[in-house]
Amino acid sequence: MSEPSQPTGVVMTVVSAPAFKTQLEHGPSGSRIITEAPKDNGGTGASFSPTDLLGAALASCAVTTMALAAAREGIPLGETRATVEKRMTPPPRRIGELVLQLQMPAGLSRTQRTRMEEVAHGCPVARSLHPEMKVPITFTYPDEPREG
Repeated sequence: MSEPSQPTGVVMTVVSAPAFKTQLEHGPSGSRIITEAPKDNGGTGASFSPTDLLGAALASCAVTTMALAAAREGIPLGETRATVEKRMTPPPRRIGELVLQLQMPAGLSRTQRTRMEEVAHGCPVARSLHPEMKVPITFTYPDEPREG
């Protein structure tokens, strides 16, 4: 008799709670997040909605992936900030657009800027989104790029 297969990825659990809420638990760490239906769909707006988490995942993934690539490639990437705006479509509801704005640190050369932008566009979450979803990404720099 074969043994039950073990999960090969990160296991997370979701438990429903009253008032259109869920509690998510990250299996490896035990970290928890509460989600709630969006305000325009019966929630109170007091927490992330499931669709908000997708936008947050995109922003977090782009910033994290840039930091990883910068560390590997010796690029001095300072603090990077992101904002993301989620735009829903009319019924049937789905995310139609995630508008991502990345505030980049000063001091990057043209080559480093190009590389970080390429990395952000190719982060795993961005590559996992449906091609019909619009994902414009804007990069803002506080200074003129260095040569090179």
